[in-house]
Amino acid sequence: MTASATASVTEVVDRLREIGAALPATDGVAVFNRLYLTVTEAVRHRLGGSYFTDPAAMAELDAVFAGRYLLAVAADAAGQEPPACWRPLFALRAHPGVHPLQFALAGMNAHIQHDLPLAVVDTCLRRGCEPDGLAEDYHRINGLLAEVETAVREQLMPGPDLLERAEPLTHLLGAWSVEAAREGAWAAVQALWELRAVPGAARAFAAALDGSVGLLSHALLLPLGLHPATNALGRDALSTADAPGTADTPDKDAADKDTPDRTDAPGKAATPNTPAGRIPEARNRPAGERSTGEGAGAQARPDQAQLECSGLPSA
Repeated sequence: MTASATASVTEVVDRLREIGAALPATDGVAVFNRLYLTVTEAVRHRLGGSYFTDPAAMAELDAVFAGRYLLAVAADAAGQEPPACWRPLFALRAHPGVHPLQFALAGMNAHIQHDLPLAVVDTCLRRGCEPDGLAEDYHRINGLLAEVETAVREQLMPGPDLLERAEPLTHLLGAWSVEAAREGAWAAVQALWELRAVPGAARAFAAALDGSVGLLSHALLLPLGLHPATNALGRDALSTADAPGTADTPDKDAADKDTPDRTDAPGKAATPNTPAGRIPEARNRPAGERSTGEGAGAQARPDQAQLECSGLPSA
């Protein structure tokens, strides 16, 4: 593996640390960011040994893959909409009824099931190789991610005093697994690779994938009214907020409004006033908040930048 490959992964780690340092610990994006930092550091540690068959290819894939999450963060910071798969997490990042474990898994869902297939195709086009050339190392990472996911679930699940209230959470999250997500992502890689010579079909498939993954992320963020106890863990742990008791339930009149009440605070995402057990609408920024120069075409295709940074045709 080249020194430049190692440097690129190290740059990703440094950027993830910067993002985490700038966010409140209880922010939903911060929860996922800490998880992603833990995974990226684990991958970087194994790049220097014999864990991977082709460490250089995995280092490049890791950097290209991370770039898609970093683009979503940058888009949100600039007042633009991130891709559809990321919108639920950014919109509900401060919702008091969403458990930190839900934030972690919604981020994993968006990044694995949407970003990863596009990143694999992009890496193959850049390296001039077939996806099959990356398949062995791709599947080798599954074991590493399964270990991390298990640790995250143990760290973030409510304690024994909240087990009864946690039942909806365990039921909801029992249907999602990192292994199944990565297998689905690999199937998407194969489809995108076959469609690369048919630009229109490739774009349609990528757009449909973005939307369907966003719907699942939205479902994973179903507000359950759970408030986790303080989790005083180490630097890389996914710490949560100290909020004993149950989530406040808005009155019926507020719940029946077409647009839920929100409380905006500087540097913090708006918090929808939505009852537990009801999925709120993902927040869409008004056109006036988007960057200068975006017209009607940009609004109709908010995820164009994501396609342009991949090997897929963008026009």
